[in-house]
Amino acid sequence: MADKLFSPASIGPVTLRNRTIRSAAFEGMGKDNNPTQQLKDYHVAVAKGGVGMTTVAYAGICRSALSFDSQLWLRPEIVSSLREITDDVHANGAKVSIQIGHCGNMTHRSTAGQTPVGASTGFNLYSPTFVRGLRKDELKEIARNFGEAVNTARDAGFDCVEVHAGHGYLISQFLSPYTNHRRDEYGGSLENRMKFMHECMEEVMKAAGSDMGVIVKMNMNDGFKSGMQEEEAILVGKALEEAGAHALVLSGGFVSKAPMYVMRGEMPIHTMTYYMPQWWLKYSVRMFGRMMVPKHDFKPLYFLDQARLFRRELKLPLVYVGGVTSRKDADKIIDEEGFEFLQMGRALLNDTDFVNKMKNDASCLSGCDHVNYCIARMYSKDMACYQHQKDLPKGIEREVNNILKKNGKKV
Repeated sequence: MADKLFSPASIGPVTLRNRTIRSAAFEGMGKDNNPTQQLKDYHVAVAKGGVGMTTVAYAGICRSALSFDSQLWLRPEIVSSLREITDDVHANGAKVSIQIGHCGNMTHRSTAGQTPVGASTGFNLYSPTFVRGLRKDELKEIARNFGEAVNTARDAGFDCVEVHAGHGYLISQFLSPYTNHRRDEYGGSLENRMKFMHECMEEVMKAAGSDMGVIVKMNMNDGFKSGMQEEEAILVGKALEEAGAHALVLSGGFVSKAPMYVMRGEMPIHTMTYYMPQWWLKYSVRMFGRMMVPKHDFKPLYFLDQARLFRRELKLPLVYVGGVTSRKDADKIIDEEGFEFLQMGRALLNDTDFVNKMKNDASCLSGCDHVNYCIARMYSKDMACYQHQKDLPKGIEREVNNILKKNGKKV
């Protein structure tokens, strides 16, 4: 059974060489919403490292979908550049997916080209920005943008798309009672809150046809009391299954309310603010960051108890994500718990060859120690592991060492 991890498995029409997937953890390696050589080099390295499929993260489906300049805007103008990435990933034996989504209220006018939009009108304290609730005609247009993004991804050589319906971005903002206060047919009951998701999925599945795999990342829990909980989330999962999704990634958390529920562990506030370009945001986060970013302790396989609830209720392939730190963890997920695939983010940032090492060593452990330096800098700079950085600034070095000590690690 231990070899099942490295046996082929399919997501819809796409067969992966093994059951490992590089998660859509935001790389921050784009420039002016275009791909770069750095982005290509990273994903090719992960492919060479033995992964079954690597996922290019957080590509916006239209201008209003963009949160950052370092994020991809999936449009025909960048197809040839993306082809260079997909061709080289394929040449190294891996499949490649691209995560498509809309940020909703997690942006600014300067990036999105307009007042940020969301399920409802209001103010997003975590951006911070005023937000305009979307009109019904705009919802239809955004749903069509999702379908167009699938066709663009196909032209660029991607095997799968991963629809981002979690983490407090636009589809998630409609699903969650925390952000959806609408009084029309898109708000209120869960059935109504799922309506926008259904419209997006209809366009995605139509565009995917018979040759593209469709994965959906969803929340099992928003991570706080006034958000969506497991009972409703299971119904969302069943609706996605009925809509034809080929696999679901089981995640959780809201980037604007409970960001560390997604990734767990400490958030290095000094590191995060050190790389922020806006002076006013830098000092605001230094003063209030601890209150704005609730702590959630890290442990291996931290989403497993919740994911089991979904495994019992759903029949389609499920992708486990959250705290896979060893070959033992990976075998447990696939052999014992019955998940078809697993995703890893930080482990493959720390070591792009980690999958090959797991294949060759049953006792293999990730070198990632979950200091979360990578997370603290990924929205202002690129995502990088502190272990690969030379001459860290003294303040960051002190913060890293303090977190290591809290985690019981030697400094």
